[in-house]
Amino acid sequence: MILCSDDSLYTGITNDVARRFNQHGDKQGAKYFRGRQPKQLVYVETGHDRSSAGKREVAIKKLPRLEKLQLLGSENNKVGDFPL
Repeated sequence: MILCSDDSLYTGITNDVARRFNQHGDKQGAKYFRGRQPKQLVYVETGHDRSSAGKREVAIKKLPRLEKLQLLGSENNKVGDFPL
């Protein structure tokens, strides 16, 4: 999950977190970043295959903002393993 310049939270999947974050910053990623900039990587989950990652992405996108913010402090957050 990426915190954006407008304080929104973007959720996506990738197998290379640093590369994908940089693509978003260079306007080569999702259209979501055309009107905003990625500020900080704030949440990463690991241990998924392509199928389960896609399902988890959908589940996270359906969460209300408050529940997304609660994920940031959870034990599942591996963001510290991915310095950018």
